[in-house]
Amino acid sequence: MRDLHDTQPSRSYYLKRHDGLRAPPKLLFWGVMLFLLLVVFGVAGFVIGFREVLRPAQQQRMIDQLPFLSMLRNPTPEGGVFPTIVAPANADAALSLLDMPLDIASPTEAPPESEAAARATLPATAAPATEMPTVAIVAMPTATALIADEVLPSPTTLPAAATAIRFPTAAARNTLPPTARIYGLLHQQQTWNNCGPATITMALSYYGWRRDQAFAASRLKPNREDKNVSPEELASFVEVESNVKAIVRMGGTLDLLKRLVANDFPVVIETGAMFEAYDWIGHYRALVAYDDAYDVFYFFDSFLGVGDAAQGISISYADVDDHWRAFNRTFIVVYEPQREALLRELMADYWNEDDAALLAFDTAQLEARRQPQNPFAWFNMGTSLVALGRYQEAATAFDQANRTGQLPWRMHWYQYGAFAAYFHIGRYDDVMSLVRINQNNARELEETYYWAGRVQEAQGNPQGAAASYRRALAYNPQFDAARQALAALN
Repeated sequence: MRDLHDTQPSRSYYLKRHDGLRAPPKLLFWGVMLFLLLVVFGVAGFVIGFREVLRPAQQQRMIDQLPFLSMLRNPTPEGGVFPTIVAPANADAALSLLDMPLDIASPTEAPPESEAAARATLPATAAPATEMPTVAIVAMPTATALIADEVLPSPTTLPAAATAIRFPTAAARNTLPPTARIYGLLHQQQTWNNCGPATITMALSYYGWRRDQAFAASRLKPNREDKNVSPEELASFVEVESNVKAIVRMGGTLDLLKRLVANDFPVVIETGAMFEAYDWIGHYRALVAYDDAYDVFYFFDSFLGVGDAAQGISISYADVDDHWRAFNRTFIVVYEPQREALLRELMADYWNEDDAALLAFDTAQLEARRQPQNPFAWFNMGTSLVALGRYQEAATAFDQANRTGQLPWRMHWYQYGAFAAYFHIGRYDDVMSLVRINQNNARELEETYYWAGRVQEAQGNPQGAAASYRRALAYNPQFDAARQALAALN
């Protein structure tokens, strides 16, 4: 009989078999490690490529297909507000703006004596004779201590005589129909980042314009990532590319919008908007109707569409004014030259650019008295004062708006009054702070590089200035301010 020990594998057999089993796990381990490293580097490379290589429009197309990719976008500033820059702590100067007389004469052109005399009769705390919604703004910012603790004067009623000077008579206002509509505008559903060209195309369609928004964009923003087409650029486009005219003014009222619609004048307004899945952005809308029975305006909206039965997107009077406030109630009227006399009559004091800025300042000052924590009121005071050439006071107003810490983080993409105010009083570091913040959030804003160039030129750096102006023109070859600055530099 065979010994059992003889049937057992030898020790050498076990060693060979053991050695044979040890090799595969080592290869598997390093293979798995290599695979994980490739995955990590691949994910990191994809995130970097998504953020830094793809343009925003390309990012959006990917997000439309794979919504979870939205988390890969560069983070917005904390809280969705503009980062607070260090501003001089001068609350007394800010308070003085609340009591500044309303008869501010532009340093470039004094008003006629009769007009100046009429304004001199107005009380310092007077308010424009326009219906002002009292709806509180959403997410009211915390007051600056020195401003919040101040006892503010109560606004007084504008005297009847002054009302007749500043606004159309009550009889003229009462002739407005309770509802009115402009027929003939053709809606344009905007392409990526194209609300300005799309909306001005809608307004022009009333006069038989049949070009599309792509044509308007090719003239207004050759770079499709350009985040800002200003109202002045839209009006200039109308003047150059069509047989009709356009006028831009600030400080409009709901009553004025109604008068324009009732007399068949297409109007475009610039507003703040918060669409679903988006945070605060600037947005143009074309006004097509109003209805006093429901207290609503109707708009053709390049993003939201034309509403039920193509009547327009309905927005309440109070909400229109609240959203419009963020842009100092700026509006564009598109009109035929032969109707200019009627438009001048309807717009009254708004026809004169300085008078419109005065009216805008009146409204912003009143709102700052009522709500000292309202950042838009202070910002609008600054914008109006820049239009009047009062840069020192404008800078104080912008400082106070910034000090609230509640300006939307895209605010300086669309409005450059603070750049102008700080530049003209020699606060170059503050201009460059705004420049850096804008460049961190949106590289392709030609206006930002223009103001960087202005500072560099003022500081004796012509090479840097020229490079900034060229960068601005690379983003928008139609940007006349940068072209003129570069030509003057050369």
